[in-house]
Amino acid sequence: MDPTMLQDKIDDATLDFTLGDASAAISKLSQLASAYPESFATWHALTEVYFSERQYDKALSAAKKALKLAPEDIHIHTSLSRIWMERGDKKKAEHHGAQARMLGWKEQLRSPEDNQDSF
Repeated sequence: MDPTMLQDKIDDATLDFTLGDASAAISKLSQLASAYPESFATWHALTEVYFSERQYDKALSAAKKALKLAPEDIHIHTSLSRIWMERGDKKKAEHHGAQARMLGWKEQLRSPEDNQDSF
């Protein structure tokens, strides 16, 4: 499947969740994750849906898979920080929060002209 079609399917599942059908979203995203295990976007979407449904163990599992695919993604570190806080592990939550901040700073340093208003 081409990346655009895959993203359309992820967006469809996300819409289900947005409209209140978390089980449909989880089902669709789980099927996509099985068929396309190298899709970071699928794992991250699944992480967020599980997190919103307070299924923290499943959210953590999906987040770990996403992290392996994109270890320098700010958003997955932010998700992991939130998951670990809910699970009561402040040290791990702070670690991932710090990772997200550092990655954000790196991005700002890479393109300072785009981030002039941030300083």
